[in-house]
Amino acid sequence: MEGFKRWLQVGVVTLVLVVLSLGLSAAGFASSNYRESRLPQGNAITSPQALLQYGLPIDNAAVRELQENIEDIAEQLRANRRWSAVEADLKKARRILSNRRDDLLASVPEASRERAEAAIATIETEISNVEAAATAQDKIRTAEGRRHILATIGQLEALMVTKFPFEVPEEYSNLPQLKGRATVEIKTNKGTMTAIVDGYNAPVTAGNFIDLVQRGFYDDIPFVRAEESYVLQTGDPPGKEDGFIDPKTGEYRTIPLEIRIRSQNQPLYGVTLEEAGLYRESPVLPFSAFGTLGMAHPDFDPNGGSSQFFFFLFEPELTPAGLNLLDGRYAVFGYVVDGMDILDKLGKGDRIESIKVIRGEENLVSPQ
Repeated sequence: MEGFKRWLQVGVVTLVLVVLSLGLSAAGFASSNYRESRLPQGNAITSPQALLQYGLPIDNAAVRELQENIEDIAEQLRANRRWSAVEADLKKARRILSNRRDDLLASVPEASRERAEAAIATIETEISNVEAAATAQDKIRTAEGRRHILATIGQLEALMVTKFPFEVPEEYSNLPQLKGRATVEIKTNKGTMTAIVDGYNAPVTAGNFIDLVQRGFYDDIPFVRAEESYVLQTGDPPGKEDGFIDPKTGEYRTIPLEIRIRSQNQPLYGVTLEEAGLYRESPVLPFSAFGTLGMAHPDFDPNGGSSQFFFFLFEPELTPAGLNLLDGRYAVFGYVVDGMDILDKLGKGDRIESIKVIRGEENLVSPQ
């Protein structure tokens, strides 16, 4: 694997060979050629919180600019602590809060305005704290303060969501759907992780997962495949390696490949982005963060997913310039947001002891 990783740094061609050599069981990779035109520009967003914030169905330019200015602080801290640039980012954020307050509040329903005003006040206070840390050139306090600001911006953005943004095609009405988000606690033999499951961008995939969680399907199951620095896979109870059989119908439940791209209001179903000819498009939920939750499916059958899923173990070499070869071929339905140190310790033979929904179970819509 170390030899492979050295080759990975050479270029995309070698990356394709490595991916094809892994052969991930139910998450097997298609063998179609990688198109150079899909290579994106710029750096990957590797923060699960940021990816989830950008995945919210909102249209408010002011709050997005506010978020981008605060996110940019991390780039300046990495670049030899450019404190003047950090201060410039904070000043831009302050101007948005002062001069575009009405724009920020315009997307918030009247019933949530008071909470939005409180969030803005908190952001202003947190910016003051970071300004003090930056003046003292305290990198740790600045980074921690930035994280707090982004979390509060996330709360403000969540208040802007008023309804589920699209209708899932009728042909999938027989499947559970998650009309929003849910937070799950994943207890393993090595410790506990927390993940946010996103139904705004993958309602069928997320709904299937949360439904199985509620059934206790994932309790006491092993990790069956672990590729070092790549993926950790699970999803079938011992002795039941055929996915989920619905006890009401006695039939095997499969779900379609489901990927939403930014240029479309709802996900694409049943086809990879390559098959759809969308080589330049990137998913709203990409494989660019450690602990990305991906839905497995059999080789050459993108619509054959059932219960198996995997954790993507992010490595910069495997995600050049912000796009991984898994993007557009496998559905992302969430991200681990806490307990990354636990995920880093897990391997084949370890176990999930239980998965529980701790928030958002009301967003699960069961088939009628």
